[in-house]
Amino acid sequence: MSNGILGKKIGMTQVFDEAGVAIPVTVVEAGPCPIVQIKTLTLDGYDAIQLGFGTRRENKVNRPGMGHFEKAGVKPHRFLRELRVDSTEGLSTDSTIDVGLFSPGDFVDVTGTSKGRGFAGMVKRWGFAGGRKSHGGEQDHRRPGSIGHSAWPSRVFKGKKMPGRLGGKQTTVQNLQVIQADAERNLLIIKGAVPGPPNGLLIIKKAIKK
Repeated sequence: MSNGILGKKIGMTQVFDEAGVAIPVTVVEAGPCPIVQIKTLTLDGYDAIQLGFGTRRENKVNRPGMGHFEKAGVKPHRFLRELRVDSTEGLSTDSTIDVGLFSPGDFVDVTGTSKGRGFAGMVKRWGFAGGRKSHGGEQDHRRPGSIGHSAWPSRVFKGKKMPGRLGGKQTTVQNLQVIQADAERNLLIIKGAVPGPPNGLLIIKKAIKK
């Protein structure tokens, strides 16, 4: 059985619990995701399923891609992602994974691509405090300061926190609680924030119980 689904981030809002306390939530359009391919331990070395999400016009898909979808008997989809499973028993390419996989109160891990912030300095990228604001520090408010060493080793160590590209990387937020699961509209209401911008692709998996 699949333990995850593909979805699209709609945006953030808030809901109220029975006590009237506001809960910040993210609305996710999850599925339905047809199973496009099944990989087995005997043939591929591991058990996994490939899910499709987001319809796509046929004239936007090349011939190898169309052959892949036609073999599974499904329409072309924009996104294809592979999820590992413990077993492929009971799964077939005519099956579909939907929001019914989750229930209110479940905990999930959400994976997405974080927002790209471009080239950022060390204050924004790493949270450094910056230079002093007093007399003599007029040019050092957001500068890194000294980064090297003396006679030994006379170089900058690898991994030094420096300015550079911020964001735009795969990020996973773990143990977010499902507040609502609307199977009719294919919506998941998840407590808290998830990675990425609106309309960004998300992979929602059931959290591993410890």
